[in-house]
Amino acid sequence: MAVKKKMKAKAKASSKTRRRKAPARQPVARRKIAKPARKVARKPARKAPARRAVPKAAKAKVARPQAAMPSERPAPGERIGVVTHYYGAPMVAIVKLETGTLRIGDTIHIRGHTSDFSQLVASIQVDHAPVEEVGPQDDFGIKVNEHVREHDVVYKLPR
Repeated sequence: MAVKKKMKAKAKASSKTRRRKAPARQPVARRKIAKPARKVARKPARKAPARRAVPKAAKAKVARPQAAMPSERPAPGERIGVVTHYYGAPMVAIVKLETGTLRIGDTIHIRGHTSDFSQLVASIQVDHAPVEEVGPQDDFGIKVNEHVREHDVVYKLPR
């Protein structure tokens, strides 16, 4: 009998600690959304008139000035190499020297699709070590004054 009393006491205690369910809420009345006004049917757009070919004789009379392309302009000096890579943050160009030699103090001209400038060579590095002179087939880094791109051509200007 002592067991039954203990069970009843536990049952009463657990019923008191149980959480009651929240009362059911009233459903929210939803507002009706006004429908947008009807679209008025528009007239179809007119087609543009057909373009007619200009006779060849008329084309020949109109002369347009042509800008000189980089390949058409004369080379400013001796072509010595090509830019193979460019690092933007330190503004360093990696150049593959094809012919000739390059020393600190020489003047170079870099020309490409968007770049065209000359500068004095202030520092040359090979494998992060400063050097005074580089020869053919050397890959080296030089600090440049402007942005360059891969495949820009490097010319050595005469002194």
